Amino acid sequence: MGFLRASYSRMYRHRITRYIIQVAAFFAANNHFHRGIYQGPLKKFCFPGLNCYACPLARFSCPIGSLQHFITIRQFPFYILGFIGLIGVVSGRFICGFLCPFGFFQELLYKLRTFKIKLPRKVGYFKYVVLVVVIAVAYITSEPWFCKFCPVGTIGAAVPQLALNAHLRSMVGFLFYLKYAILILVVTFAILIKRPFCRLLCPLGAILGLLNKVTFFRLKVDHEKCNKCGTCYKVCPMDIKIYESATNSTDCIKCLMCKSACPQKAITISAGIDK
Repeated sequence: MGFLRASYSRMYRHRITRYIIQVAAFFAANNHFHRGIYQGPLKKFCFPGLNCYACPLARFSCPIGSLQHFITIRQFPFYILGFIGLIGVVSGRFICGFLCPFGFFQELLYKLRTFKIKLPRKVGYFKYVVLVVVIAVAYITSEPWFCKFCPVGTIGAAVPQLALNAHLRSMVGFLFYLKYAILILVVTFAILIKRPFCRLLCPLGAILGLLNKVTFFRLKVDHEKCNKCGTCYKVCPMDIKIYESATNSTDCIKCLMCKSACPQKAITISAGIDK
């Protein structure tokens, strides 16, 4: 029982550390405590995660919003793809597990006590359909439609903007109610399902998931130590059985919860491409 207590202690410390990093990342990106939307020099740079440009607190741009912008004006997004590519090659979906504010929000919602739903792993491929649709719709319509309905933008920008601006409240129409309906659905599913937006809808997660295949930062399972107790699966925010899946799974967000919780210490960090 001693090793189980040690495992629980490691997992608890890692969870607290991760929460502190996630909260710190949120305030590092959202500290514009002034009236109006920040338009300073930092807005030329992207935050490594979904964080709406129009949020009154936001200091940085959103990579998916910026990607759509370049597509709508018919310019190849060299900077955006380079930015996302660099992050992906170095760390894969690490930012999803440690930096993305909306991912953190979904994990908090899932802690609410209610019945839970498990999703089959194959539904994770739907986010690639979303990615293709986001790119195609932006190109065809010259409008960033994903931004118009993105729940991250709704909770980060639409809600506070309406709270601060009475004039905007008088202009509320069908699009606004549709945005809120989508947000309510995502929030509801996040209470029942582990990080549903990340697993099904996030186009940034889709791109970084592909780069999980070539990232330098990956996890490695020692199958001689692993007894398939299932502890890693229970604590994983993405419902991955790492001992059954490739450790470079497109769904893995590199949160390291499995590593901290493993009683056998069978999971380690590996740098470089698997041979």
